Amino acid sequence: MLTIKNLHVKLEEEDKAILKGVDLVIKPGEVHAIMGPNGSGKSTTSYVLAGRDGYEVTDGEVEFEGENLLEMEPEERAAAGVFLAFQYPVEIPGVGNLTFLRTALNAQRKSRGEEELSAADFLKLVRARAASLKIDAEMLKRPVNVGFSGGEKKRNEILQMAMLEPKLCILDETDSGLDVDAMKLVAEGVNALRSPERSFLVITHYQRLLDHIKPDVVHIMANGRIVKSGGPELALEVENNGYGDLLAGV
Repeated sequence: MLTIKNLHVKLEEEDKAILKGVDLVIKPGEVHAIMGPNGSGKSTTSYVLAGRDGYEVTDGEVEFEGENLLEMEPEERAAAGVFLAFQYPVEIPGVGNLTFLRTALNAQRKSRGEEELSAADFLKLVRARAASLKIDAEMLKRPVNVGFSGGEKKRNEILQMAMLEPKLCILDETDSGLDVDAMKLVAEGVNALRSPERSFLVITHYQRLLDHIKPDVVHIMANGRIVKSGGPELALEVENNGYGDLLAGV
């Protein structure tokens, strides 16, 4: 589904290299986790995949379902099935949650040549998805993320994911700011969306999230590259011993 080859990226304004040769292959249905010290390039990887401004790809390739992802605009990537759940979801005052969700969903359907959902069909769908994620219906009527707790913002991100049904879900430190109960609810929402056709890239600092979202592959990133890959036991090794031994000699 996703193939990254020798990806090099720098910050446009500072002429500072961040990614220095990232290689990664994610097959359909797989869940990959990326861990690593602060400043290793984890979030930059997610931003580049989503098409965020401020980063320049200086070398390498990114292929998503056979297409050159780097040639697509951010909205084209979203329509193709790439979704980024932010570490710190932004508040959008004045824009209702329902309006935001319906506009986003119908824009994607239109880009795929599908008919837009009617207001009635949309309401039926969003209420069902929200109930499955234990999201209060009142939250749907509020402006996007305005006044939401950290847990509500993350659950709202998962609701967006459930509505848009992307093929590749990228979670950038989605456990940030969550207590244990909120993290469990978010993880349950993610797990409900797992399917043989949908893949996940989970960026996290902590094994505790991976207790709930079981990854197929765990990668360790350091100094702009993936330096070690393994199974879920690799995350446990980080939890127990830190990065010191893993990164020695890298």
